[in-house]
Amino acid sequence: MHLAPDPAAPPAPQIGFDDWLCVDIRVGTIVEALPFPEARKPAYKLLIDFGPVIGQRKSSAQITEHYRLEDLPGMQVAAVLNFPPRQIGKFMSEVLTLGFPDAAGRVVLVQPSAPVPDGGRLF
Repeated sequence: MHLAPDPAAPPAPQIGFDDWLCVDIRVGTIVEALPFPEARKPAYKLLIDFGPVIGQRKSSAQITEHYRLEDLPGMQVAAVLNFPPRQIGKFMSEVLTLGFPDAAGRVVLVQPSAPVPDGGRLF
């Protein structure tokens, strides 16, 4: 699941460190990627493994422009774990997979630059 923030918007209001600590961003490995033809915007269904403590979570991701289904399993990605689940059609997206817009507004996934243990929290 992805929101489409305006890249030309000014920075968000300043927050305190305690506010930052409330956002639980973790790394996980995509274990399964499936088509999501019933989504309104082109998307994939992802199953992401966040390690033994958290386990696997589902996500809908609008990443069809840059990523092929067969290339996604094994890829590590960042996601917000503590947003409420969101119903997207008949699919329940449990985490927000994170990305940045490219120059055309298409999503590029946030990934660690080297392998890290699944479930690691961003700091």
